[in-house]
Amino acid sequence: MELQGHFAPAGARPLLANFPLFRTSDLDEARDKVSRVFCDHRLRVVDRSQRIGAEMYLRPIRGIGVGRMRYGASVAIDPGQLGDFTLIQMPLRGSEVVEHAGHTVNSNTDVASVVSPTQAVSIRHGADTDKLFIRIDRETLERHCRQHLGGTLREPVEFLPEMALGSSRCQSWVRLMKWLCEEIGHENPQGEAVLDSPLFSAQVEQMVITTLLMCQPHNYSERLAQDGPSIAPHFIRRTERYIEDKAHEPLTIGELAEHAGVSTRSLFAGFRKYRDTTPMQYLKDVRMQRVHQELLRSAPDTTTVTDVAMRWGFSHLGHFAVDYKRCFGESPSATLGR
Repeated sequence: MELQGHFAPAGARPLLANFPLFRTSDLDEARDKVSRVFCDHRLRVVDRSQRIGAEMYLRPIRGIGVGRMRYGASVAIDPGQLGDFTLIQMPLRGSEVVEHAGHTVNSNTDVASVVSPTQAVSIRHGADTDKLFIRIDRETLERHCRQHLGGTLREPVEFLPEMALGSSRCQSWVRLMKWLCEEIGHENPQGEAVLDSPLFSAQVEQMVITTLLMCQPHNYSERLAQDGPSIAPHFIRRTERYIEDKAHEPLTIGELAEHAGVSTRSLFAGFRKYRDTTPMQYLKDVRMQRVHQELLRSAPDTTTVTDVAMRWGFSHLGHFAVDYKRCFGESPSATLGR
């Protein structure tokens, strides 16, 4: 099988062939295996005369996953909202039609699709289509975006669904994907690989997400393009890391200041100047993100919104529900019921 398009390997070996995940001719098995990587979805064969020949290859790298997949038949895929990840799909061969966020993306070897987690999507995957994909955890993406902006996100990151791979704007993304696929192609899954290094894999994760944020238009592009705030002092970044690590604990402003090695007054002033927020609001925003992630992962028959909210320190459920809807565009019960 010869792969075509921007990311074709230099040699004869198919892309990511050294990281096989599954291969099946059973529709239900294909749906189950794909659901474990992405999310629950409906899957049906469009042309009943065709037979499924699905296969997937996947290389996880921290909060991202680099993969390749095909179905071998024309299929309709309906996952609703992805929920907790962003998905970039780049056909190596063939085409697919992606309906997303009011757009119709006719995706082929020159046009990729970028699916944001908070908007419904449906996909018509062509029988001859073989695609490279990048899966990025929503929490990881939003954390990197917050760090670049130097502040909090008041709404989810939502991308323009169509990515023109031949445009000058996207050349950095294309070059990065070529390099990354080549590096993965040289790995031995049974041996030690450079991408397994925590230091190197963290840099790769950051590079992939930063390149996507800079190359593909989204609702924070204008803010990212503007001159950002002055570089924050070390104690601000130290406090942010501490909050990220300890958000589940009953933190106080005094504890945060003590950890940062400054007075509470200096901590407040620093967050106001460099982050346009307060330390405790930053903590609240992080906890709200954690609630959202937990609700997405939980089942409504074993979990309640009240339990999750209380576990993350939100004791006033009325205020919590209002703040949650402002952040995520839906009620917490709607997220749990998905």
